[in-house]
Amino acid sequence: MDTYTWYSQLIKPAWAPPAWIFGPVWTVLYIIIAISFGTVFYKAVTGKISWIVALPFVLNLIFNFSFTPIQFGLQNNILAAVDILLVFGTLSWALFVLWHFSPSLRWVVYSNIPYFLWVSFATVLQLTITYLNK
Repeated sequence: MDTYTWYSQLIKPAWAPPAWIFGPVWTVLYIIIAISFGTVFYKAVTGKISWIVALPFVLNLIFNFSFTPIQFGLQNNILAAVDILLVFGTLSWALFVLWHFSPSLRWVVYSNIPYFLWVSFATVLQLTITYLNK
């Protein structure tokens, strides 16, 4: 079954956004992520911050980029739910660590508020879809 057909046949809550909204939202979020996470990685590479501070950012990217292949490639809601929880967890961890250990990079935390809000929403949405389609 192709991805569009599979996703359109899932039971979704009434408050689920239309499928077309995800592309534009993620385009904006990936621009924010590229600039802000790129700054964190640059600071880690140049030794201005510890790699321990950058670690949750690395893990967040891995889990973030894994979501689409899991959800739409494998068409596995349970694994996608686990993955989105890991995206949410690593993002929370990353922003917490950066806030406390690198005051000069707090702008990264502020700039990722839209990403945090979207991931929070996406986590609740994915968990709901997983529950409704068990």
